Amino acid sequence: MKTLKIFNYTLLLFILFSNALFSQDADKVKAKVSLEHEILKMDSLFFNIAFNKCDLKLYKKIMSPDIEFYDDRSGLNTSFETEIASFKDRCSRPFAVTRKLVGSTVHVLGDYGAVQMGVHEFYEDSKKVQRGKFITIWERKEGSWILKRAISYDHEPVSN
Repeated sequence: MKTLKIFNYTLLLFILFSNALFSQDADKVKAKVSLEHEILKMDSLFFNIAFNKCDLKLYKKIMSPDIEFYDDRSGLNTSFETEIASFKDRCSRPFAVTRKLVGSTVHVLGDYGAVQMGVHEFYEDSKKVQRGKFITIWERKEGSWILKRAISYDHEPVSN
């Protein structure tokens, strides 16, 4: 009888704790999906709108004033002003330069922000010319996301 009572209590505790564990897993999945959605939205605002459509005001708003941009073609840039000058130069060209996200993964960085890693392609007047990989650090600041650090690497020409 005593053994049966201990078994019943053990079974009850197991059921209670397993429900709590499954609930925590579901909460983690929801949080990850929410984070991915937020970061993909920011990626789209930064590239599909600001970068691709030459919206300087939005570009400045999303990019951190103390940006660090590492690029396998040009090296390190830590100057916000240089990034803005590069943006203006690209937008003044006689052909459109655009970026398309091929795919990415997003991971939380504690209470700081998120890291996004992926592949992107670049086009000149709708003709694909280059493919590369990237790592972006997004900082959560005052309820918004800003692009804090970016690494763009492994760029290769693409022939159509």
